[in-house]
Amino acid sequence: MSSKEKKYPKHIGIILDGNRRFAKRLMKEPWRGHELGAAKISKLFEWCKDLDVKELTLYAFSMQNFNRPKLEFEYLMRLFLKFFSNEEYLSKLHENKIKINFIGRIHLFPKEIYERMLALVDETKDYSDYVINFAMAYGGREEIVDAVGKICSDVKDGKVSCDSIDIEKFTKYMQLQSDPDLIIRTGGDRRTSNFLMWQSWYSEWFFLEKFWPEFEKEDFIGVIDEFMGRERRFGK
Repeated sequence: MSSKEKKYPKHIGIILDGNRRFAKRLMKEPWRGHELGAAKISKLFEWCKDLDVKELTLYAFSMQNFNRPKLEFEYLMRLFLKFFSNEEYLSKLHENKIKINFIGRIHLFPKEIYERMLALVDETKDYSDYVINFAMAYGGREEIVDAVGKICSDVKDGKVSCDSIDIEKFTKYMQLQSDPDLIIRTGGDRRTSNFLMWQSWYSEWFFLEKFWPEFEKEDFIGVIDEFMGRERRFGK
């Protein structure tokens, strides 16, 4: 295996930030930017196929986003339902054998959206060529708290002992059990915003000034190229 192959990222996380600010720049209602952001996600799938990126984790809706203004929240719910029901999008999933997962407290979404998410997971559960994880109603701290809750329940039921809990076993209680090689945040902010706190322990972070709707394939390639030039020593 060549040095390039060893370094090439197989799992990329992205914080999809800047939709509203991009819409404001275009003199549109802030929430209209989310539709432009959704269209960019469809393009991202094609880029990953071209660049041989096997897994994506996309931060699409945080736990804190439930506090958005009512009009924007309702717009987002309609957009999610439309996106996850789009026939062209669904056709690409099946054609490319893309497995869809959702991480987060998705039971908090309206029933119609929640059921559509579960259906999408079921429809793609046997695929393995590519994986896309949508972080929805997600928070890194919340994911860890939920994992601890499951462990406590299993300890109480005698399924696991406290002494047996190590990093490997704890990871099995997390919703996302694979670690991203790199994480991209668009929009100019330089913070992690509660994204993949457990899984990003040694991820390489890239903060881009561009808003998510204006993120292009050349930006994606540029990040991958820079990632491959970094030395990842993992504390060694």
